[in-house]
Amino acid sequence: MSYKCSRCKRDVQLDEYGGVRCPYCGHRVLLKERSRDVKEVGVR
Repeated sequence: MSYKCSRCKRDVQLDEYGGVRCPYCGHRVLLKERSRDVKEVGVR
């Protein structure tokens, strides 16, 4: 899954055993990348 560091803005790939920390700057706040797909919501 792809994340972006909130401090240095670099892309970060997390493995399943690694901690939640940017390997480039050590910051612990990572933002999940949103998909660019457009979703339609039906109204009932």
